[in-house]
Amino acid sequence: MIGEDILLKAYHLMCTAKAMADTYEANRQICKYVHSTSRGHEAIQLATAFQLKPCDYISPYYRDESILLGLGFTPYQLMLQLLAKADDIFTGGREYYSHPNYRGEDKPGIIHQSSATGMQAIPTTGIAQGIKYLEYINSPLLRKGQNSEAPIVICSLGDASITEGEVSEAFQFAVLKQLPIIYLVQDNNWGISVSAEEARTMNASEFAKGFKGMERISIDGSDFVQSYEVMHNVVNEVREQRHPFLVHARVPLLGHHTSGVRKEFYRTEEDLTRHRLDDPNIKLRKKLIDLGASEDQLLSIQATAEKEVAEQFNQANASAEPDPSTVEKYVFVPSPVNEEKGIRTPPGNEKVVMVDAALFAIREIMEEFPEAVLYGQDVGLRLGGVFREAATLAEQFGEHRVFNTAIQEAYIIGSTVGMSAVGIKPIVEVQFGDYIYPGLNQLVTEISKSCYLSCGKFPVQTLIRVPVGAYGGGGPYHSGCVETTLLSIKGIKIVYPSNAADMKGLMKAAFLDPNPVVVLEHKGLYWSKVPGTEDAKLPEPSRDYILPLGIGNVVLKANDNAILKGESLCIITYGMGVYWARAAAKNFAGNIEIIDLRTLFPLDEALVFETVKKHGKVLVLTEEQQNNSFAEALAGRISKECFQYLDAPVEVLGALNLPAVPMNIILEKAMLPDAEKVARRIRELLEY
Repeated sequence: MIGEDILLKAYHLMCTAKAMADTYEANRQICKYVHSTSRGHEAIQLATAFQLKPCDYISPYYRDESILLGLGFTPYQLMLQLLAKADDIFTGGREYYSHPNYRGEDKPGIIHQSSATGMQAIPTTGIAQGIKYLEYINSPLLRKGQNSEAPIVICSLGDASITEGEVSEAFQFAVLKQLPIIYLVQDNNWGISVSAEEARTMNASEFAKGFKGMERISIDGSDFVQSYEVMHNVVNEVREQRHPFLVHARVPLLGHHTSGVRKEFYRTEEDLTRHRLDDPNIKLRKKLIDLGASEDQLLSIQATAEKEVAEQFNQANASAEPDPSTVEKYVFVPSPVNEEKGIRTPPGNEKVVMVDAALFAIREIMEEFPEAVLYGQDVGLRLGGVFREAATLAEQFGEHRVFNTAIQEAYIIGSTVGMSAVGIKPIVEVQFGDYIYPGLNQLVTEISKSCYLSCGKFPVQTLIRVPVGAYGGGGPYHSGCVETTLLSIKGIKIVYPSNAADMKGLMKAAFLDPNPVVVLEHKGLYWSKVPGTEDAKLPEPSRDYILPLGIGNVVLKANDNAILKGESLCIITYGMGVYWARAAAKNFAGNIEIIDLRTLFPLDEALVFETVKKHGKVLVLTEEQQNNSFAEALAGRISKECFQYLDAPVEVLGALNLPAVPMNIILEKAMLPDAEKVARRIRELLEY
């Protein structure tokens, strides 16, 4: 039997949730930011919250205010987020209502997650993935409860979100690896104005049947007693047996979809009446009366809740607005790497190709950091990466640390959110730049925003390796450059090394950076097979060599005399462009200075502007299609910053503006820049 104290606590919080919803509705001009409430969902939400321990993790969704009340957050704390106030403990006024994140010893961990429905499934499954790894290596990073209780993870979802493909990716990984996660699916039969009958042929429980290894149950989520008993049993089972479980809870929707999409816009009175019959508050009230509670006792609880809510709402409304000067805080957290260290060119070290420099860097990282793991498509034991960039790593470190994934770019990228939150340092790989697009949703929606919207509590430490670039007839889907797409995403860093020494030093710095870093690795430079790229091979730097992000490099200097005569120019480039520029510069001895950016964000603007001002003429060179590219954006910034120093318009040279790189090598060559095209543009600029 459930104790009376639990039932009365649940009733008090249900009355609290109802009073909060009524207060928001009565003060619509004050509660001006879009929000949802938990009305109708309170029973399953409270029943779930009551099972959790501080060692656990939960990802609520935007209707889960009752879960937060059940975890011990106060109405005042929730209202500060509702009103986007400065003292909002979750996001400092940056984020929607019921979008929490929390690190503390007194409550379960809550990562930051978006309101993009279903998108939280992958990051939250990543938490469970990280917990399983920490258990396997018996890591001190693992949060344990009293008596060394094993942590579990709950991912809360609305039933309409189950149709999202990324939810399926999360389910697939959870059952494949048998992760300790519970997917709580609250089914109110509506996805905004779309009914279940319109949108799907099965509910979440029926859908989960297709995932072998996923236990499941369907319950009346408006019945607190049933919900409590089921969640108690499910949580205990997952805590002990360590496998995934899906709980499908049928609930009514008593409030609006959101404050901006109101129920009367699209729901019939018949539908609303049917939902009101399952009001969890009324059901629990009746249960308490049947068990002997008096009307006066229940009315007193209701009155107390209403008074508390009114007082806390007034307090929240009177609290301070955020200081505008803080708006740029928390985009990143500081990196510990701020100066070049180690020996870049140790005496006697043989030259290595770039792919081996990366391999050696990852090997040394994994030797030093047991929490480092590497995963992606085909990086495991049998192949070690399609470019052999992970060769021998699984053999050396074991398949629990270096392993293959399915073709799931969204999961590969998005899972690093949860992995990072529990202390894992994930290194993941997308096989080709052209394949990153299925993962952009996670990169944009979850990873890039996590640090900013959690006020620095949840930066995502992840290193994402992406082979890019064209050579040798790679064709439309294996040759793309994606830096402009990635650079349009705020909250991530982009590295683009052009030689073996930079590769190793930047790889180490990217790994140690507590923020998300994407390393773009030109596959045409991996082995120096492309004519003219022999200089990409360099002696392997020392084990402790680290090259900070955001520092460009002068790879070729112009002659001082040419500069004085106004007969010089600079080329700003990166990646393969470095080698086209160097080859072209041989035709203009002493006239050309070449800057290798090395890191595209953060960008070494000081070096770029200083160099441009010295020469007065500049060519920005890229392999990407030119129109609307990063190179053109950089040219615009140069024009503005260096306007009075320029002797000619800022020139940009990139690939032809085609939708894809053609397969045929003659067509490929026609599309791409090369040394001859660069030399022609140099000549035009020098003669300007």
